[in-house]
Amino acid sequence: MSAPPDPRVPSPRTPAPKTPAWPPRSAPRLFVDQTLAEGATVMIEGPQAHYLARVMRVGEGDAVVLCDDVTGEWAARVVEAGKRTVVLGAAERLRPRENVPDLWLAPALLKKDRFDLVLEKATELGVARVAPVVTRRCVADKLNAERARTIVVEAAEQCARTALPQLGQPMRLEAMLRDWPQERTLFFADEQGGTPASDAFSAGSPCAAILTGPEGGFDDGEREMIRAHPQARPITLGPRILRGETAAIAAVAVWMAVRGDWRSADYSGNSQPAD
Repeated sequence: MSAPPDPRVPSPRTPAPKTPAWPPRSAPRLFVDQTLAEGATVMIEGPQAHYLARVMRVGEGDAVVLCDDVTGEWAARVVEAGKRTVVLGAAERLRPRENVPDLWLAPALLKKDRFDLVLEKATELGVARVAPVVTRRCVADKLNAERARTIVVEAAEQCARTALPQLGQPMRLEAMLRDWPQERTLFFADEQGGTPASDAFSAGSPCAAILTGPEGGFDDGEREMIRAHPQARPITLGPRILRGETAAIAAVAVWMAVRGDWRSADYSGNSQPAD
């Protein structure tokens, strides 16, 4: 007669206890200027150090996720957490830098809070570049580059991007059209009509840009100039007239659904743009 099983010994059919995911999904995420490598020491100062030490209250051994916009995403541990400086050690690479869909957004400058929203959402949606445009009806003709970069970086951290979109300096519409690259289709969101956006994006080149207008829209002269450009393709975003920020966000969302990387179910970084 066999001895009864020892309750302290797991049965072969008893699943092994799961190891907690590391780094946890709740780990803070930061973009850093330093190119990362296994074993690299990263010193965090300024607002980022304040965020880690005072807001997230990280301590020695805690996990932080780092991105460098070059090599990808890295798991790091806190080596030292001071009041003004946090020292991290890069442990292992989690993901390579993502393949970013080749979409530029060329939004006309808007009032500050509305343009901030465009920058944030365009980054979250996955654009490769934001190229601000100055038109005749723009209420602003300048962009605070430092503030804009902060918005873009924080949005990328929030949405788990491993690549930052490029951020161009504002250009006059005439100059932008004059210097426009021949290989890039310019989809022009025109409230006066055009091809439905989803149809135009499906038939168009994957090397593309979307131009959206300011408060009050483009004037007649600008509209004629854009429509006459050889790379321009007028599109419509539906039967309603949209605000400048809504048009920019909606157009990017449609393009990403049709030609971008929205086939991925998670942020594993393995998705590829549609053909």
